[in-house]
Amino acid sequence: MSAKKFQDKVAIITGSGSGIGKATAIELVKNGASVVLNGRNQKRLTLAENEIKALGGKVISVCGDVSIPGQAKNLVDKTIETFGKLDILINNAGVSMRGDFSELNPEVFKTVFETNVLGVVNATIPAMPHIKKSRGSIVFVSSLAGIRGLPGLSAYCSSKMALRAIAESIRIEEAKSKIHVGLIFVGITEIEHEKKTIAADGSLVVIKDRSNFKVQTTSSVARAILKNISKRKFRTTLTGIGKLNAFMQPILPGLVEKILIRSIDKIKKRS
Repeated sequence: MSAKKFQDKVAIITGSGSGIGKATAIELVKNGASVVLNGRNQKRLTLAENEIKALGGKVISVCGDVSIPGQAKNLVDKTIETFGKLDILINNAGVSMRGDFSELNPEVFKTVFETNVLGVVNATIPAMPHIKKSRGSIVFVSSLAGIRGLPGLSAYCSSKMALRAIAESIRIEEAKSKIHVGLIFVGITEIEHEKKTIAADGSLVVIKDRSNFKVQTTSSVARAILKNISKRKFRTTLTGIGKLNAFMQPILPGLVEKILIRSIDKIKKRS
């Protein structure tokens, strides 16, 4: 990919202290962009910022929780204050959960939706005028769990499905603005050591090790995100299983459900 594709572009990536967000920031910097990192953990953000600066990239970090409207707006304001414009917003911040619906503390849904849905809303609304001015891109990082409901992931699946509705609405409302809206359906991805998820009772637990499974690398997901932006595509579905699921779900939903029921133990083990 030519570095000129993102030369002089300015991008915000939420949830970029680690994982897919950090990998995407690194890829953007390598391709000429200036990046704004965001997350709730200042230590991780500082480490990520220093790593990117070592690559020669233009980068700042803004610590904050996008589920809080004022902190999300501050992220956009700091970007404009520093770089004078905004070309790309990548809504990547998110939390996951585990647990059968019947066993969930209702607060799990509240916590998941505050970050995965309201966090996106809070960052995107103040960013819109700047994205419209630059005719830039708004990208929503969803999941294969956003294609259909999966066992043990009801709150997570429903939050990721909500992103599609938001993205589709914006595409129609802003058709005349010539902005790009991207929706990325990500598969099972490698995780950093001791990454945590929300248990059924609302407590945090370490995600199971995935080293024995075939998973996507964060850098491969990052490259797919950049390709979505450069080609100004709407939907990008990753992995063969994901593409098969996206194809079969609309036309053979009953068959997909039967397959999932038979595979329920395997799905829970992999997730």
